[in-house]
Amino acid sequence: MEKNSPIWTLGELAAIFGGVLEGDPEALIERPVPAGDADPLGLTFAESERYFERADSVPVGAILVTESMPKGRSSVIRVAHPRRAFGKFLGMCARSLPLDDGIHPTAVISSEAWIDPTAQIGAFAVVEAGVRIGAGAKIYAHAYVGENCDLGESVTIYPHAVLYRDVTVGARSVIHAHAVVGADGFGFVWNGTQQQRVPQAGTVQIGEDVEVGALTAIDRATAGATRIDSGVKIDNLVQVGHNVSIGKHTVIAALVGVSGSCKIGSRVVVAGQTALSDHVTVGDDITLAGRTGVTSDLTEPGPYLGYPARPFREATRIMAATGKLPDFVRRLRRLEQAIEVKDITEDQS
Repeated sequence: MEKNSPIWTLGELAAIFGGVLEGDPEALIERPVPAGDADPLGLTFAESERYFERADSVPVGAILVTESMPKGRSSVIRVAHPRRAFGKFLGMCARSLPLDDGIHPTAVISSEAWIDPTAQIGAFAVVEAGVRIGAGAKIYAHAYVGENCDLGESVTIYPHAVLYRDVTVGARSVIHAHAVVGADGFGFVWNGTQQQRVPQAGTVQIGEDVEVGALTAIDRATAGATRIDSGVKIDNLVQVGHNVSIGKHTVIAALVGVSGSCKIGSRVVVAGQTALSDHVTVGDDITLAGRTGVTSDLTEPGPYLGYPARPFREATRIMAATGKLPDFVRRLRRLEQAIEVKDITEDQS
């Protein structure tokens, strides 16, 4: 349903979500809100009674709830999956950054670039020679697209993002603001007197439906390619080193560091502040908990934790035992003292 402004009636929303409304169908909803925020024009959701009590404790426009949730004082829309319905509502409320059709007159476009007529390019963006930009792509203000980059259909490059050169970005992928893709890998060698740069002559290949967060850096390969496969989601402030390979549908949270030549499999979850040493392999269907340090290959699916990374249950037992170390030390000292006293007594006798 097309709307000129993000305002809906509860009746409209119930129909959109395929739910059952308990409340005034003409009441207005304007925005999503967290459970527990007071907002008479807000819509929130609750999948458990605890969250329903929180959401129902303040005046709110309506709550998306399960079909079996008890009644409260608020208007509700009963649906099979409140979280999914709320996600759909978030999509309905999301707004794109403004970008005019066509190419802004201040953009700097090489005569040797090929740009689909339906692409949009914002103010002061730079597109270098040999670039190909596909249908429906959006290049926002001050973005830089370097030589021989290839951007697929409906790619989005947000303001101030930088693609150095020879970067391929698959259809529908998103590069957020200030991300840098294709900078030199960290390649240096000690020549006896100083660090000498190793030329970085490779590329970066990003698949379809990938999202690269703001201020994230993905380095070009020394030779060959740094590869980010389709469906990968990378958070803000992530470092991906040269010649790294990341498999399909892997997610990487903020402040993760992936050293050069690492191989990360498909459907891997990498939680925040995790670090991977160079040349390690992480297999498919592995979860790395926050602040995990990977120093050797991990091949068995499942969760891992700690430094160095260990299977989750083993790591938590070690952590629990570590917390008891002061008590163990005290007990050991008492035992040592008792043994010393016994030895002295036996010697005297």
